[in-house]
Amino acid sequence: MLDGKMLPLASLFALALSTSFTLNASENSFAKAYSDYQAAVEKGDATNIEASAKNAYQLGEAQYAKDSVDLANLALNWASAIETQVAPNPFVEQNLPQTAKAHELYQLALANYKAHYGKEAIELIDPLLGAAQTAVEAKAAKGYLLDAIDLAEKSDKKKLIADVKMAAFNRLSNTELYTRSVRSYAFDAYDIYKEILPENAIDRVKATYIVGAVEFAEKHDKKAEPLLQEVVKQFEVLNYSHPYALSAHAYLVELYERQGKRELATAHCIAIGSMQPWTDEQEQKPLFRQFPNYPMSYVQQRKSGWVQLKFTVDEQGFVKNPEIIASKGGALFEKESIETLNKWRYAPKFENGKAVEAQTTVQLDYTIQ
Repeated sequence: MLDGKMLPLASLFALALSTSFTLNASENSFAKAYSDYQAAVEKGDATNIEASAKNAYQLGEAQYAKDSVDLANLALNWASAIETQVAPNPFVEQNLPQTAKAHELYQLALANYKAHYGKEAIELIDPLLGAAQTAVEAKAAKGYLLDAIDLAEKSDKKKLIADVKMAAFNRLSNTELYTRSVRSYAFDAYDIYKEILPENAIDRVKATYIVGAVEFAEKHDKKAEPLLQEVVKQFEVLNYSHPYALSAHAYLVELYERQGKRELATAHCIAIGSMQPWTDEQEQKPLFRQFPNYPMSYVQQRKSGWVQLKFTVDEQGFVKNPEIIASKGGALFEKESIETLNKWRYAPKFENGKAVEAQTTVQLDYTIQ
């Protein structure tokens, strides 16, 4: 039996070679293709991983029975490689054919594993998760995930349970099927990771971020703040940049700004500035913004307009010296724009490792629908 798809869950199991044979020309081609796949995996060459996994699978179809575990393992390899290529947008139009192929492969692997290992086997979890990730319909994905959670819980393996529940949360949290039950998957996983993993383990840090982000979105600031601070702390210890670290800083800026604790937001504005390059040719995106109030007299007149402003972002990310460049619609739009802009926060520009003042612009539009 060929080695299966080396996902974190699959690596719990050692799959041994189950077929011995005398190599003929076709078998030599397959052996070469599978060797190429293993070499690509070792090098981390994503493009060659997918191409060689595809080649190994197609040649493997001539070597193994369609319902064999060996072909299922080859299917998992190819499906996983496709999934990596279409991430993080498997369901955009241009990626749908590849995602559909990956889903077909996961279903084949799942059917073969069921036939070989039985319907209650822990080995089914990998193809179940893969099928969930590549199922276009959220309802179908949920069915696969519930089966995976059930198998994980029956295994009594805490890390496996946490991994599967976090995978379920990640797949369903941005769909119409997001519920309190789906929310609880992330919190259950976080509790398990806290129990069994050191505080700097990457799975635990990621779970801390996700739970913190949920609490932030629900405006549970007292719960969100220590979680997001922990994420910042651990990525500083790990000493590498990660999108979660950047997002944690951004959430903390908004959290402190909406509480009126502007000075507490400063360190996080500076941290983001050190992590993100400042492009003078582009309008800078504020870390915290408030929308301007629409002047009531203009609402009554159904007057619309816009205001262009230039201003300085200082070393701490505060707005300084906003000035009107041009406007349309009236002086009240200008007045409201300046008052609003003074409440915004930005990441400062960095030069030679230090935060510096920099100029940027913005346009505020006023439109009555």
